[in-house]
Amino acid sequence: MRTYHDLFRTREFTPLFLTHTCHVAGQTVSGLALSTFVYAATGSPLLSSLAMFGTSLAQMIGATFLLSAADRLPPRAALTVLSLAFALGTAAQAVEGLPIGGIFGLLLAVGALASLGGGVRYGLLNEILSKDGYLLGRSVLNMASGATQICGFALGGVLVTVFSARGTLLVGAGFYAAAAVCARLGLSGRPPRAAGRPSAAETWRNNALLWSSGPRRSVYLALWLPNGLVVGCESLYVPYAPHLAGLLFACGAVGMLAGDVLFGRFVPKARRTGLAVPLLVLLAAPYAVFAVRPPLGVAVVAVVLATVGFAASLVLQERLMALTPDELSGHALGLHSSGMLTMQGVCAALAGTLAERTSPGTAMALMAGLSLLVTCALAPGLRRAAVSAAEAEPEREPRPA
Repeated sequence: MRTYHDLFRTREFTPLFLTHTCHVAGQTVSGLALSTFVYAATGSPLLSSLAMFGTSLAQMIGATFLLSAADRLPPRAALTVLSLAFALGTAAQAVEGLPIGGIFGLLLAVGALASLGGGVRYGLLNEILSKDGYLLGRSVLNMASGATQICGFALGGVLVTVFSARGTLLVGAGFYAAAAVCARLGLSGRPPRAAGRPSAAETWRNNALLWSSGPRRSVYLALWLPNGLVVGCESLYVPYAPHLAGLLFACGAVGMLAGDVLFGRFVPKARRTGLAVPLLVLLAAPYAVFAVRPPLGVAVVAVVLATVGFAASLVLQERLMALTPDELSGHALGLHSSGMLTMQGVCAALAGTLAERTSPGTAMALMAGLSLLVTCALAPGLRRAAVSAAEAEPEREPRPA
């Protein structure tokens, strides 16, 4: 599977693509609205960052107790119910008079469910595509995320300005409801990928099994830490430039889109293997300029260049799948997704704390420097993981519905 035409000819890919796109649209619009509302109500960069990425921080709960369900629930039913839960939770945040504590309580509940959603969604993608099609399919979903974020942040900025943050949250809830409709009507009724009942104990056993491999540990840490620290930089866009945050987020989506197109479609696999570390360096280095509060044009270029580096996650996910048995693919991808998003929430909190003690620009530069240090420390383990993945990678055909 080498072309986009081949990809969209796969029967279940299009409805999964639409489900994912609607989910990202809801996440983008509601996240910007909630961050803007919380910052206006509190004036706190820390709380504003947590409002944007608070669901990510709650992923730790789902990864600890719920993740075994990713391979043990029918994918269509799971994605439908989870999208409806997001719609209801987002609509509840728009209720007039809801206190800040209530808003963050809802973020915690929805975030715990989000870890399960990532495992179900990406496990299904791994199931319906051939082995050599996973990276192309994942890159297309990332491209959809980038394009949707460009439109979603622009739409969210307009809606917040013209209407209100609470009204914009209702629009986000509508996008989540549309994702539920796409999943229910478009996906086939596939059985679970693994037998048995989901439980917290099974989640812990599978987490321990996945973590027991040295090469997989290196890949997981590289997927979680540098990415999370750079997202901490992004979480400060609102306090850094309150009236231009939507533009910076949209520019970041443009860079991510460019990286996914280039590395998902045009760079051969043989050349992708050695690009993980250089891409992680690119992901962090441009944010150093924010220490001197650059002009808008320089800031935009820095954001676009840096977010091309998010393509490192494609290379690393491909490596992770080569090191993971098929029956644990959903759990492994869910652990990747929930761990990455948890670290994004942790790093958003860290970045907000640094910004309150220094300034948003200085905090962004410090987070970027820490990301570079982590990447250098992980580089030897990633080289060993690349060798192990090349030795272990099996051939696999897509499993029929």
